[in-house]
Amino acid sequence: MNILKEGFPFIFPSCIAGMVLLIIPHIGSGRFAAASFILLQGSGALLLLFACFCVFFFRDPKITITEDEGAILSPCNGTVMEIEETENEKIIRVFLSIFSVHLQRSPVDGTVSDVKHADGKFLAAWNPQAHMLNEHNTFTIQGPDGAYTVRQVAGFLARRCVSWVKAGDTLKAGDKIGMIKFSSQVDLHMPKTITVPLKKGDRVRAGITVAGKR
Repeated sequence: MNILKEGFPFIFPSCIAGMVLLIIPHIGSGRFAAASFILLQGSGALLLLFACFCVFFFRDPKITITEDEGAILSPCNGTVMEIEETENEKIIRVFLSIFSVHLQRSPVDGTVSDVKHADGKFLAAWNPQAHMLNEHNTFTIQGPDGAYTVRQVAGFLARRCVSWVKAGDTLKAGDKIGMIKFSSQVDLHMPKTITVPLKKGDRVRAGITVAGKR
């Protein structure tokens, strides 16, 4: 299993600081009062636990991309919160917990026509206004049958949406396009003609779960 490079600034400093705090009380035995000894040891252990959590959070597991003609793949891991149908499109909104894999993938073969960032609030992902008011990145991918939009939505803990692609890039379904740091939401906008086999509460996996069928 690989670790995303975005995790290194969290993992290495926490690991080093934690080890230092665990070692310091044992240098010059007897110089630390019991309370200080416990505080240093506890702080060191917490930092190492945080480093281990970040290794887990920023994991990039190897997967086998689903190859199914006419399939639109889920762009993210998480739980379906809502499936909405408007006059022109169908939208799947997915909640990513802190335990989900947090990288996003292209749902279709296509060309990136636009990547836009918008500043905003940091409402909790389950807030019905979050997808409209929160900070977000929007990827527009021109597929063989129309435009598909993947929107990374920052949440209460997620404070940064990261893009790995730019306008003009050519993608295959399942290619990595970005990630969100900590818990968050991802929306997939598709043409209205797409059939959605999912329902609220379903678990999805990026590049594996079929989110729509042409």
